[in-house]
Amino acid sequence: MNRPDLLDGFRDRRLAAALQRRIAERASRLPRTPLTLMEVCGTHTVAIARFGLRRLLPPAVRLVSGPGCPVCVTDAGFIDAACELARRGMVLATFGDMLRVPGTAGSLAEARAAGGDVRVCLSPLAALEWARGEPGREVVLIAVGFETTTAPLAAVVARAAAEGVRNLSLLTACKTMPAALDALLRAPDVTVDGFLCPPHVSAIIGAAAYRPLAAAYRRPLVVAGFEPLDILDGIDAVLAQAGRGAGEVENRYTRVVHENGNPVAQALVRAHLEPEDAAWRGLGVLPGSGLRLRPAFAAWDARVRHGIEVRPGKPAAGCRCGDVLRGRLDPGECALFGRACTPASPVGPCMVSAEGSCAARYRYDRAPADGAPSHNGRTGRRKNGRQKR
Repeated sequence: MNRPDLLDGFRDRRLAAALQRRIAERASRLPRTPLTLMEVCGTHTVAIARFGLRRLLPPAVRLVSGPGCPVCVTDAGFIDAACELARRGMVLATFGDMLRVPGTAGSLAEARAAGGDVRVCLSPLAALEWARGEPGREVVLIAVGFETTTAPLAAVVARAAAEGVRNLSLLTACKTMPAALDALLRAPDVTVDGFLCPPHVSAIIGAAAYRPLAAAYRRPLVVAGFEPLDILDGIDAVLAQAGRGAGEVENRYTRVVHENGNPVAQALVRAHLEPEDAAWRGLGVLPGSGLRLRPAFAAWDARVRHGIEVRPGKPAAGCRCGDVLRGRLDPGECALFGRACTPASPVGPCMVSAEGSCAARYRYDRAPADGAPSHNGRTGRRKNGRQKR
């Protein structure tokens, strides 16, 4: 495909129609159907719902969402620990999409309503500024994210250490994406025939980071951009590999992602953080999939500094976010979706985060009240022989 230089070009309807025809042609020649493709980036999830891309795919291609939203995969027990710090009178700095994520017994928003000093920051540097400005108070940065966010968090620790700011600490729930993909490929109850790899993460870790997975499991792993044609191009690349029985890493986002990623960001993370076992909502505890501060920076580790323990939490009754994050359940198949669970009153994190699968589906591709989603996200039961859309 000839990739245009301007943003509008990546939304060209004629090119989209051409890609749609090519995808349908490749799908008609697949040796086995349906073929299940998973996107593991929250921005992909939103773009797919916003532009109605599932409706462009043939029935032989099943597109599901995976654990691509760091807010959504954060275990309820981490929220419980953060709320406990708020109750102790500390200043909590958090990104806005963490505020309403439910823990076992409440959220950060509820902790703030009860009098806790919970502040929303647009950059992790805001936490450092608050710590500088209020030296008599303890400031805790709620450090959640994949590889894209981890480097800026490490930079905050580096600056705090250099300046001698001692009233700032991080409560970390940083996670690494290749570990999640490995867990999905090993899971006996999850079938994924190919992946659209996360572009933001890939810009940091590089396309090479996925090569061990491709070699071990023989699945197509395609790095694709965020625009509609980027995503359709990525799906086309996965189908092309599936059609010839290949399982390789393919980078279709070369204007941003390089083979070895961002070495400066990688070095910053390695210098300040080390692997640890981490709990993922829907995936359980994955060995070595998390990142926490190295012992040399224990003075800025909230778990060490404040003696806080992150224990496993429990999801809300009836919440199926774990199954959604594993690609085993379409959001509309959850009994709570659009009824007890909405963006205004979310039960699970997939409805809280702007990049959550449930929130994206609710906003852009909501099922009718009497409908149930099909394999490709089309919704509604048949009435008089016709599908409700």
